[in-house]
Amino acid sequence: MKAEWHKTTLGAVAQVGAGNSAPQGDANFAEGIYPFFRTSDAGRVRFGDIAESSDYLNDEGIKGLRLLPAGTILFPKSGASTFLNHRVMMAVDGYVSSHLATIVGDESKVNRRFLLYFLSTVSAQDLVQDHAYPSLNLPLISGIPVFLPPLPEQHRIVAILDEAFDGIATAKANAEKNLQNARALFESHLQSVFTERGEGWVERKLGDPMLVEIIDGDRGSNYPKATDFLEDGPCLFLNTKNVRPDGFEFESTMFISAEKDQQLRKGKLKRDDVVMTTRGTIGNIGLYSDDVPFEQIRINSGMLIFRPNQREIMPSYLFEILRSGIMKDQIRRYTTGAAQPQLPIKTLVNFSVPVPVTLGAQADLVRLIHAFEPETQRLASIYQKKLTALDDLKKSLLHQAFSGAL
Repeated sequence: MKAEWHKTTLGAVAQVGAGNSAPQGDANFAEGIYPFFRTSDAGRVRFGDIAESSDYLNDEGIKGLRLLPAGTILFPKSGASTFLNHRVMMAVDGYVSSHLATIVGDESKVNRRFLLYFLSTVSAQDLVQDHAYPSLNLPLISGIPVFLPPLPEQHRIVAILDEAFDGIATAKANAEKNLQNARALFESHLQSVFTERGEGWVERKLGDPMLVEIIDGDRGSNYPKATDFLEDGPCLFLNTKNVRPDGFEFESTMFISAEKDQQLRKGKLKRDDVVMTTRGTIGNIGLYSDDVPFEQIRINSGMLIFRPNQREIMPSYLFEILRSGIMKDQIRRYTTGAAQPQLPIKTLVNFSVPVPVTLGAQADLVRLIHAFEPETQRLASIYQKKLTALDDLKKSLLHQAFSGAL
């Protein structure tokens, strides 16, 4: 840190407050024109400017609420823990939820964008006092240590970061578009495999017990609590990060003890089962093949097990049809619940599934899909690595900026 930088607190250089409770009743939002920013709005933009909100108030709805100016920084203090590290700046005047801290920098002391950049380096997890119920209060936020150079130096740093981050944003947009194109290419191929059917196909219902057994998890009194989960153990307990659009992923895992495993009645996997997420993010799937390195696995309450009758349908074919556009189209049509989307068994059982009559024909289709998939996965991997590198570059620039090395 350079000698001319000085240490202060956030509350000494900015007004730290909170928004207002959301007005009750749809009438306050009918034909609204004034933005009302919620925690979910901050969640949409991890870092940067925000001009559009999820809700708009009318003249009646804004009565008694405090209008905040463009340039106000929004700092989530409660809500989903994943949002607590999001920092956004209002690009328009507006109204703010009480779940957000509002930070209006004193421009005689601090450049507001400098403050936004600085706060993006502050980890909420370092401030949270009760990690079981993560939240922040205004005194904690006001007391955040802030290191400030003179104003001209702040302006210089902001100019450098603005230009660099504009370039990074453009590069990320291009990489994300290319990543989407690589995925779309594979999905198009997958769709063509199942739509260009010849003879020997039949339409089956997913709920046909002669085709697939559908099994849900144990949702009773023995369902694991947060204190039951272990960093390691005999039985892997799947979380939503483990079941992705194209298979399992085990970078983040949690386990339960043998005793807890024995207390649960349903929801334990057998080899060749297929898992689907049916609450929140719907339609992610995984095949419990011999390649999966865990011998004992249970699903959580937002998943289902599909156990194929292997005399009628191959597990690998079931996996491919469940991740195809045919299934995704049906999921989009029949998913219920806006706040917490879900797909109940009673709906899934009516989904149509095209199935070649012979297992040999199913195997041929799986081979055709697998022959095409590696190239699209290679392309997707390249663009995903570019996105990761761009995020790392942003973190590096921020570190340099606030260590006085920029």
